[in-house]
Amino acid sequence: MSQQRFILALDQGTTSSRALLFDRSGGVAASAQREFAQHYPQPGWVAHDPSDIWRSQLDVALETVRKAGARGSEIAAIGIANQRETTLLWDRRTGAPIGPAIVWQDRRTAPHCARLIESGAQTLIERKTGLRIDPYFSATKLAWLLDSAPDVRARARRGELGFGTVDSWLVWNLSGRRAHVTDISNAARTALFDIHACRWDDELLALFDIPRAVLPEVVPSSGVIAHTDAALFGAAIPITGVAGDQQAATFGQGCVEPGLVKNTYGTGLFMLMNTGAQPVASRHRLLTTIGWQLDGRLTYALEGAVFMGGAIVQWLRDGLGIIESAQAIGALAAQCELSEGVVLAPAFAGLGAPYWDPYARGTLLGMTRGTTRAHIARAALEAIALQTVDVLTAMEADAGIAVSELRADGGASQNDLLMQIQADLLDRPVVRPAVTETTALGAACLAGLGSGFWSGLDEITRAWPAAHRFEPAMPAHARAAHIERWHRAIERARGWESPAAQSTCVTA
Repeated sequence: MSQQRFILALDQGTTSSRALLFDRSGGVAASAQREFAQHYPQPGWVAHDPSDIWRSQLDVALETVRKAGARGSEIAAIGIANQRETTLLWDRRTGAPIGPAIVWQDRRTAPHCARLIESGAQTLIERKTGLRIDPYFSATKLAWLLDSAPDVRARARRGELGFGTVDSWLVWNLSGRRAHVTDISNAARTALFDIHACRWDDELLALFDIPRAVLPEVVPSSGVIAHTDAALFGAAIPITGVAGDQQAATFGQGCVEPGLVKNTYGTGLFMLMNTGAQPVASRHRLLTTIGWQLDGRLTYALEGAVFMGGAIVQWLRDGLGIIESAQAIGALAAQCELSEGVVLAPAFAGLGAPYWDPYARGTLLGMTRGTTRAHIARAALEAIALQTVDVLTAMEADAGIAVSELRADGGASQNDLLMQIQADLLDRPVVRPAVTETTALGAACLAGLGSGFWSGLDEITRAWPAAHRFEPAMPAHARAAHIERWHRAIERARGWESPAAQSTCVTA
């Protein structure tokens, strides 16, 4: 053990793959990141090439180890955090993907979900999985892949194909195609897994017409899960930690006690509250999910998932061209102290929590001839913060807990103006940690505990220093006015398009 100096964390995200090498103090010895292509074959469809996911993740892992001058034998374990719900299907014999990876943002299965809702299936799914019927989750995506070509479903029934979320795909390839597994936190996001009985559910499999033969084995989030092929790193390294990215970030933020809440400001916005050993059923359209399984004990969480967070900033950069880089939005938005009534309802991929409306569409309201790029940029930051207000309000009502502070992480949390706007609109402090790579840190912590690299939770939680605390400073009347305008904009966005409108053509 004395030779093993590092934990390698793989953070496979929606737009990039990252790798970080953590030392025993929790410090980052080296890191690397690589973006990969996003594919939009039709409006509302979002896909990745599975080979891009695997190749980019392996490349940054090798680059990180090389930067640190480390050997494979010095890596005690590997931890994996992954974009959740993204769905893959592959040939077990050749490893070749069957179709694209259908990304969590993808809305192609909205009609399938609408039919399920009309059939009354929501009660069953919510009771067993804690989730809602929505294209976000993996089950309808997998059903789409199984129906994507004439022979796919028959091959799946014969056991020739394997399904997985991104964690499964990475472990499958890292292990030399020997381990077909998923951790319990990722299984809980498929809408096929009973989070109370902790098993794949036959009734749900029948509802979605999913053959059991395609499913991976479900394993705990911490402990020996598989070993890498020795040819990859020069040693067979144990994979001892796996969790969906938001559960990993919650763990990495030190939210290991019930009532603690974090919000990740990434491509989307993902708020999780640790609810302890018992699941809390949501009455406000949030999700009940599994946080992690550690030392045989389950931790549950309430979650609010918002589809458009940092992706709003990407839209301003790539779609409108009003900023040259994501980092430039802060300076542009700071040119005006107020958005002057401009409100952006960013329903570009429908609305997630607490609305769950796949037919809502992005809406920009309140503009005048005096509206500038700066007003739109500020409205974009306010949209990120106001979506968070909606989710935290629902979460407090569900849990019966008044949250004293919000722990923030993710790339957009580095924007001081956004964090101040967030504190103002929440009317409570926002705390940003010194290490904002909490997703990777959480994966590393789970792997470190699973391999014995770290002794226990106490050793880990001591390494969570707060770097900055943003205190609310907005007057109550101004906050109320912002929230009122926001809710009016959301209603406009929700009324823009409906299932009926999609199938009806009005001619003059």
